[in-house]
Amino acid sequence: MHPHPATFRRQRRTLTVAQDSPSRLLRCAQTARCPHCGNRIDRHSTTSPRPVSLHTGELPTELVPADYRWHLASGIAYPAGDGSPWCRITHPVVCPAATRPADLPDSLNVIRQKLALHTRRLVDTAGFTTSSSSPPVTPEDPACRPQRPVVQLLCIRYVAAVPVEVIQCVAQTVRRTRCATPVLAPRTAPGRWTLMPSTPCTHRARHLALPARDIAVYDLTHLSYQEQLRWRTQHCLTHAAFTAAPDLALAEWEPFDSLLHHAFTATRLPTSPRPHH
Repeated sequence: MHPHPATFRRQRRTLTVAQDSPSRLLRCAQTARCPHCGNRIDRHSTTSPRPVSLHTGELPTELVPADYRWHLASGIAYPAGDGSPWCRITHPVVCPAATRPADLPDSLNVIRQKLALHTRRLVDTAGFTTSSSSPPVTPEDPACRPQRPVVQLLCIRYVAAVPVEVIQCVAQTVRRTRCATPVLAPRTAPGRWTLMPSTPCTHRARHLALPARDIAVYDLTHLSYQEQLRWRTQHCLTHAAFTAAPDLALAEWEPFDSLLHHAFTATRLPTSPRPHH
């Protein structure tokens, strides 16, 4: 008599986030594609608010200069070596669309050439469109809604990746998919569009003084601390209360820089009528 095959089936295990993990991500890396060359990258959390894009494979430490070495610990990327014979490098170092560093060794230049060939294949097969052939980015759509609005919360300014109304929750649902609920839910208090100086006031003597110009900012500072924290972690009301739910994506906030993000700044409020000339 043969045993039933179901007896030998491996039980399905559920991935969980450890209580001592510094990140809520269910996976240590978020796979994406470089917007400049189309090659695959791994986006990891760092000790700073900005994540880092790493090359997908590990490299022998002896082939990578010390200034270019990165290592991972508990899903967090650190810009240094950890003493092991393997290390990681950032993708911009070998990105074929970026400027080649002057001290790039031949071993990393070979990887750069391979990525350039893969980019060419993607372009030839219409799998990737270069930024030069794409339409120029406009700071405002016909409805005067910024495509990448400037948001101020927790006394810090960020640039959102999408309009405020479509910012999506990053938590995992019971179906193991990303939550589709927007952060700006109907039952939540909205922010206020207001005009603020593009460069906040500072008392640092070495701070570069830029021309003062008022830009449209989606201000959330009038909300409670918990509500602002919910926006910063990019969670809906349900997942903000259910803290055990892991995240399937990184929060898509980018620290605002008046020089780097000048193309996304709007000089009038989205609710104001368009001036007639």
